[in-house]
Amino acid sequence: MRIAKPLLLISTPVGVIAGLREAWRFHAWLAVLMAVLLAVVGVFIAMTVRVARREGRAGRSP
Repeated sequence: MRIAKPLLLISTPVGVIAGLREAWRFHAWLAVLMAVLLAVVGVFIAMTVRVARREGRAGRSP
């Protein structure tokens, strides 16, 4: 895990960017759709983290 975690943290965004570039070369609208999909997934992840943190704070308070 000491090597795998930093490797994943670096290689995942690089792979996403490479995928978006290849999609842009294929068809520009495909890259736009992929970017929108990534944005939607990012928003849902942020919402989940926000709810988990809020519930965690509520559970610790007396």
